[in-house]
Amino acid sequence: MKRTSLLLLMTLLTLGCKEEKPAQTETEMTDRNWWKEKVLYQIYPQSFKDTNGDGFGDFQGVIEKLDYLESLGIGMVWMNPFFESPLVDNGYDVSDYRAIHPRYGTMEDFETMLSGMKERDIRFVLDVVVNHSSDQHPWFKEASSSRESKYFDYYHWWPAEKGEPPYRHSLFDPEGGWDYVEAVDAYYLHTFAEQQPDLNWENPELRQEVYDIMKFWAEKGVDGFRMDAFQFASKDTTYPEFPEGHEKEFIKWYGMRPQLHEYLKEMYKEVIEPYEVFAVAEGAGSTLQDAHDLVDADREELQTAYHFEYVDMARTPESFKLSEFKEVFSKWDSAFAKEGWLAVFLSNHDNARLVNRFGNPSPEFRRVSTQMLNTFLLSMRGTPYTYYGDELGMTNIDMPTIEEYVDIDAIGKYKTAQKAGEDMDAFMQVLNYSSRENSRTPMQWDTTAHAGFTDGTPWKQVNENYKEINVAVQEGDPNSVLNHFRNMTRLRNENEVLIYGDYQMILDDHQQIYAYTRTLNADKMLVILNFSDKQAEAALPDGLKTGKVLINNYQTLPFHDDSSLKLQPYQALIVQLK
Repeated sequence: MKRTSLLLLMTLLTLGCKEEKPAQTETEMTDRNWWKEKVLYQIYPQSFKDTNGDGFGDFQGVIEKLDYLESLGIGMVWMNPFFESPLVDNGYDVSDYRAIHPRYGTMEDFETMLSGMKERDIRFVLDVVVNHSSDQHPWFKEASSSRESKYFDYYHWWPAEKGEPPYRHSLFDPEGGWDYVEAVDAYYLHTFAEQQPDLNWENPELRQEVYDIMKFWAEKGVDGFRMDAFQFASKDTTYPEFPEGHEKEFIKWYGMRPQLHEYLKEMYKEVIEPYEVFAVAEGAGSTLQDAHDLVDADREELQTAYHFEYVDMARTPESFKLSEFKEVFSKWDSAFAKEGWLAVFLSNHDNARLVNRFGNPSPEFRRVSTQMLNTFLLSMRGTPYTYYGDELGMTNIDMPTIEEYVDIDAIGKYKTAQKAGEDMDAFMQVLNYSSRENSRTPMQWDTTAHAGFTDGTPWKQVNENYKEINVAVQEGDPNSVLNHFRNMTRLRNENEVLIYGDYQMILDDHQQIYAYTRTLNADKMLVILNFSDKQAEAALPDGLKTGKVLINNYQTLPFHDDSSLKLQPYQALIVQLK
């Protein structure tokens, strides 16, 4: 709906809500920082835009779409890895941290892209993969050729003369986390695929190598770092035995060792502080205190917590429960209300599409449910992380057989399930719904062949619904998902209450509606979201307030009288309260 909104007299006090906390004042407010205020847009580079016909996205494709990115109202771009790599795990296996894979272009192309972003006031966040390297990295090649190599201690090894190494679980390898190298008669550790040996962060020389890599990119103008799998970087090099079944609590046993904080403080002094950049680690431990220990300002470690507590809520269509969703987001907001800062996201390259997991991808409700979810994402406290294509409502792709998958994660999980004797038909149903391959299909630009992504053969099949869901079709429609997203980023960028304001949930126990206020000094906004495919009614509190409707994804306002509010399926409203 157009932003020139309507006046609404609504009875909106606090039915079913807890007593509100006093609004923050200027002096009490969390310190302001640009990385808190800008909306982040994640680009999976090989799926964004191809300009040379090889079927893979490239830097020139991003350059071509810089004006589009600016039009979205975003202020940061995080791009998945584009370093030199054998591409076993789509670039998360790096063989040279200072070189660019030819698939994406040249260093000159990167610098041109970065310059174009800076001209549009868009900051760049680099994905740094330093929990592990590729087995093709020169460090590992040297390490696996001789125990006398200085690079041997850049990795984790178990000498074969000590017998079988203690079991370590691998997230990608059903055979476990150790692999044998005959040349050195030792086993190396890998948390992920066997081609991704874990780096030894307990070695100060390795840590300095990493800081030097980060400085290299900071000097090129990179503004921030996303630290991939970093909560697992520190290991106990005595490699003690873990109890059977420990892998069910993977983060507890493999993540957040106390020594990690020493290394992050070192990184802060070497890189973050002198270059005035920020950093966010993938994962935030297993407790709220873990997250605070990573990002509270006085810790001088990281700047943003990126937690996963709600990721597994939507592994199947039946697993999502709004009550749990509200509880998790409210819990984390409360815990970080006065100290620390959160990233807020609903999808990324490791999860299925936003609308499939938390909304409704059917033709009837795809538009309004995606708009509702984007309204939520962009009205919560914390830095919003949005994923390419979610501004259009791109959906999952149907891949019912394992032969259609190329992702090492999906294939590894399939083999693990087979080994465990699981029901493979049931497994494939879950994989088809939840696989991260769903989020990696090519960006849908227009109605031409391959959705305008490439003139060649795309590396991955374009979703067959691209003629209905694409940028060109949505550009001219004021009610489209795309233009609603732009309205939301504009509203957030123009109203600090949506960035720094206190969050207070109301109608806590409602089974369909998620409603909350955002308050900063005299500014107050109410967000009302219907998370269901049915009309939703709520009894209204006593008392009247005048409100201006700023966001509404329907042409009509919710029916209201002296006793009720009635929302349409997936209706989303933001009301400025007086």
